[in-house]
Amino acid sequence: MTITTVADVLARLDRSALTAVAPLAVSIGPVRLRLRCVGALCAELAAYFADVLSEDAPDAIEIDILEGQSLDPAPDWADWAREPGKTGRKDAIHDLRDGRLIFKRRTGVTFVQSRDAQVAFGPVGANANQVINFINTQVLNACLRDGWQICHAAAVTNGARTLAIAGLSGGGKSTSVLRMMDLPGTAFVTNDRLMVRGGAPVPTALGIPKHPRINPGTILHNTRLHPLLTPARLAELAAMPPDDLWHLEEKHDLIVPEIYGAGRLRISAPLTDFWVLNWQRDSAQPTAISDVTLADRPDLLGAIMKSAGPFYADASGRFQTDQTPLACEGYLAALRNVRVSEVTGRIDFDALFDKGRRLLGAPA
Repeated sequence: MTITTVADVLARLDRSALTAVAPLAVSIGPVRLRLRCVGALCAELAAYFADVLSEDAPDAIEIDILEGQSLDPAPDWADWAREPGKTGRKDAIHDLRDGRLIFKRRTGVTFVQSRDAQVAFGPVGANANQVINFINTQVLNACLRDGWQICHAAAVTNGARTLAIAGLSGGGKSTSVLRMMDLPGTAFVTNDRLMVRGGAPVPTALGIPKHPRINPGTILHNTRLHPLLTPARLAELAAMPPDDLWHLEEKHDLIVPEIYGAGRLRISAPLTDFWVLNWQRDSAQPTAISDVTLADRPDLLGAIMKSAGPFYADASGRFQTDQTPLACEGYLAALRNVRVSEVTGRIDFDALFDKGRRLLGAPA
């Protein structure tokens, strides 16, 4: 049977086990979700999204999660081009008349993305992080269709002021924001995806319930995070050359309430300040922060903008391609009332922490 529509895909999947389960209802800003799954993964998702579980809503986006199923024969997959600087094959797509299939080459997990059906299937239990990303992607998609902009940034708030931090991948935005979480009265907004909607006096920022996945260097240089690793592993990391440690890719999950305590998550906040990290490890200059006008600095705007990726389709159902350009105008409008600054000089997290402390009004 040829796969040309979402119905063709669903006909090959057995969703009968989901009919008798009570769905998990999730509320994130203006978006309502209904998750249907069974087994250990369902319990894992309930624990992960504990802070945003809610009452079921009739207009919720329904997401089905199926363990251990596949399409045989498989569709003809086309690789999705990765961002500059990234290597290896990661995502592949197969477009349908009324939707899209997305295949994770490294894990074998497949996703159905369409206006009327969102399904994850394959070895989902062994790859819960990809399922979590798929769930959060539905939030991003709904917000994008409603006029929000997606920023590649982490953010922290004290309720009145919210500081977002962007930079090139591996530039230290997660490390910087987690250091700000050591300030009393702060709450974690997001680690890597920040939705922004223009407004007055300042825009609204919306994070997604995605706990940070951090590299060993972030853990090593923050004693609060040391329990995430064994003493032996910490000693190994401390003995590594700094350059090797900086480039080491070894992700660890940081569950915010477990490290910082209850009540330290806040999904929505007023966005007042945006720092773009443009510092250098080999610079001899002290760390400095200076205000900029984004319209005059396309290089810094490029560090903020983020593609929605292969999962996004606009309100008409038209999916973007890996060549779809990002529109600068939408970002400039959304960030119009935000104080944007460039961080230059040498990489110094202690100096940046002190500047953040002053900005967020925390005591020394």
